[in-house]
Amino acid sequence: MKYVGRIAIFAALAGIAAVAVVLLGTRLGLWQPIVGFGLYRTYFNPMGAIIAGLGLVAILVHLKRKEPRGVLAGAIAALIGAACLAPLIIGTLNPPLRAPPIHDISTDTLNPPLFEMIDETRAGAKNTLVYGGPELAAAQAAGYPDIMPLDTDLSPDNAFARALDVAKEMKWDVMAYDTARRRLEAVARTSVFYFADDVVLVVSPAGQGSRVDMRSVSRIGRSDQGVNAARIREFQQKFTN
Repeated sequence: MKYVGRIAIFAALAGIAAVAVVLLGTRLGLWQPIVGFGLYRTYFNPMGAIIAGLGLVAILVHLKRKEPRGVLAGAIAALIGAACLAPLIIGTLNPPLRAPPIHDISTDTLNPPLFEMIDETRAGAKNTLVYGGPELAAAQAAGYPDIMPLDTDLSPDNAFARALDVAKEMKWDVMAYDTARRRLEAVARTSVFYFADDVVLVVSPAGQGSRVDMRSVSRIGRSDQGVNAARIREFQQKFTN
């Protein structure tokens, strides 16, 4: 028990390194996003509990011995462990709303925008790009009733130019775009585990202005945990600001 503070701080530093590898592994080309997500779900909570526990033990031991450096090391380790447990703690205190088990979200569920350049051969994809029809549309309407087309006073050409700017602002990888037909296809990635989702956007004339429709589809997973709907909301907000 003499070096419990050192052990705790060493475990905390090792934990920081492990967190960095898990979160950045996909960007570094070490594995597919689902692997990093699996590592996170399997190991983050036990790792955080062990680090926090070691930190608390170190605090108690070194307080009894009146060794301030050891107490400080234990406190740092306990805080790092608690940070690893933060998602669990927050989710327990404020459970998130359960997202519907769908991963294909469209502003137009009657005539959803179709992918032309991005196809079923996209890397790591397990979900199809074929729209799920009325059943999917009903599930989306129940789970995300706010997802609607974006109507704008801009001319169709100006609206498409604005859409292209917003896509680049959101760091989408625009795979192809056609200014004459006013459509684009892009790959958008989640910020943490770097999951790839496919996006198609189409601008069409509507009265004196235009209408912007888009569709966002996850490559893997039955449920997207609300990511695609959130992406559409963010795009529409940025477009109108």
